Amino acid sequence: MMQLKVVFLLVVFSNTRVGDASSDKVNVLFVVVDDLRPALGTYGDRFMTTPNIDNLARQAVLFEHAFVQQALCGPSRVSFLTSRRPDTTRLYDFYSYWRQAAGNFTTLPQHFKDNGYTTLSVGKVFHPGKSSNFTDDYPYSWSQPAYHPSTEKYKMAKVCPDVDGSLHMNLVCPVRVSDMPEGTLPDIQSTDKAIQLLQHRDRGRPFFLAVGYHKPHIPLKYPREYLDLYPLVKVPKVSNPIHPEYLPDVAWNPWTDIRERDDVKNLNLSFPYGPVPTNFSQLIRQSWSLGEHQEWSKYSNYEVATQVPLLVYVPGVTSRALGEEPIFPFVDLLQHRKGWMGKTTSKKRKVVSFQFKNNLDVPRSVVTTEMDNGKASNNSGKTQELKYDGGSITLTTHERERISKQLRVSELVELVDIFPTLADLAGLKVPPRCSEPSNNITLCTEGSSMAPLIYRASQVRQRSMNFGDTYGIAKENILFFKRRRTKNGQSSNRIRKHKKLHTSDRAQALQWKSAVFSQYPRPSDVLKEDSDKPRLKNIKIMGYTMRTKEFHYTEWVGFNHSTFKMNWEDLRATELYLRDKDPFENKNVAGFKQYANLIKRLSVKLHLGWRYA
Repeated sequence: MMQLKVVFLLVVFSNTRVGDASSDKVNVLFVVVDDLRPALGTYGDRFMTTPNIDNLARQAVLFEHAFVQQALCGPSRVSFLTSRRPDTTRLYDFYSYWRQAAGNFTTLPQHFKDNGYTTLSVGKVFHPGKSSNFTDDYPYSWSQPAYHPSTEKYKMAKVCPDVDGSLHMNLVCPVRVSDMPEGTLPDIQSTDKAIQLLQHRDRGRPFFLAVGYHKPHIPLKYPREYLDLYPLVKVPKVSNPIHPEYLPDVAWNPWTDIRERDDVKNLNLSFPYGPVPTNFSQLIRQSWSLGEHQEWSKYSNYEVATQVPLLVYVPGVTSRALGEEPIFPFVDLLQHRKGWMGKTTSKKRKVVSFQFKNNLDVPRSVVTTEMDNGKASNNSGKTQELKYDGGSITLTTHERERISKQLRVSELVELVDIFPTLADLAGLKVPPRCSEPSNNITLCTEGSSMAPLIYRASQVRQRSMNFGDTYGIAKENILFFKRRRTKNGQSSNRIRKHKKLHTSDRAQALQWKSAVFSQYPRPSDVLKEDSDKPRLKNIKIMGYTMRTKEFHYTEWVGFNHSTFKMNWEDLRATELYLRDKDPFENKNVAGFKQYANLIKRLSVKLHLGWRYA
């Protein structure tokens, strides 16, 4: 079962030796997954079976509260790749190129490219089309033209089989891969290409490889074998399938993008609210977990639309492995479809034994057998055991235990924080904070480096690696270790210093932002066909939303699409959700008198914006 979200980010740093032995440049694998949300085993969803992400997460830092700047592919990607917010990039739809419309801003991959990296793009990293100049911002961002799978062109094709054998352009579209045009799917092609680039990379230069996956973006087209993991009768029903109380119409999105699909058209749903019949909604949830607030698309400011999963792995920092690559075994959940014998334990736990090569140069796996009662023997190499229990996993190993408790960061973070964080972790110049205005400044950030949060979360592991008391968080700065290779190829440590971050009125252990910000445009107070994705020329209202630890507050205000300015005095609607009492945001209490003073305080904070959070 897939999940709705704008983007999922996984950042993997490799300490593979590059070029000259004295070089301490790290390789970067940057993985972006379109429309994925934190419904993963590692985020506590026990229904989901996600062992590979969960296993990787055990050696990474997991951010519990990460948010996008706009719940739409094009604006979101340009935002986190430039570390500028939509009001700076001036992109709220898909139809302008920021270098022409806003400023010649340096991108994340461009910054690495300018610092001697080979930068490569596979799949959907930038949103293709006008918003990336029809080139994925090549040659600015990439060392060579971006790779796009040839099967992308079948996104709107009639390839979804019906029971009578006829083909349709459906929303829900489980398929036999061999029957698809070219006998494959875009994400399969992207994986193959990424592996090829890793295997044949220039070992004399560090690389920044970005891999963008399309799914679970609609259409919900995927190998039908995955349906076995989520039987329809076991798919949980959404807990809040109702229209939120006191929700203003301007906050609603009528999910027009799925209405153009053949199977949805056949339902003859009313506009704008539907509802979708229960039997069909369960089919969608089997492929794409949705339906909260009676919504079936992402185009809003709800937390369910703006929160994303975010993992960052840094060798020797987030993992306990020292002097060698950590282990990321791949688990093939569809092995029984390829002729392997499968068994089920008496406790109904699926147990898989697998071999691995402790080498990321060839990112493949060998799934060898299934085991009963958590036991297996394999004389050809190291083995691990993987047990599934409602989507969660337990990993043990027959060699030295290297998997420890999940590292988590609970602070609020935003995807504009990604750019300065990766530059910081890689030892590159960290972009300075953008002044106002910043249209003429090529390199700056509207986010903050999360490196101090990562190293603080990793502190216990660092100490377990005998780093002693030299690692710590001081009042004026943060000290941490960065691994590097010496001339003889051995690992050594050096201490780098991070300057203290900007002040916050709600600092916790670190001085960190107390709020994060997103926004979404609308063409009208009244629901229209283009309410989901209005073009710039039709945008008349902007919903600015702010998430703090306790509250989610939104103001829908007038917006001038010619000057790119909001008018706080032209207030159309307000939303307030009390996160402690109403975590699913089912009741808008902005109109209740007892919250009038709270709304005044939140409104001031929202108007001040990210610079004063």
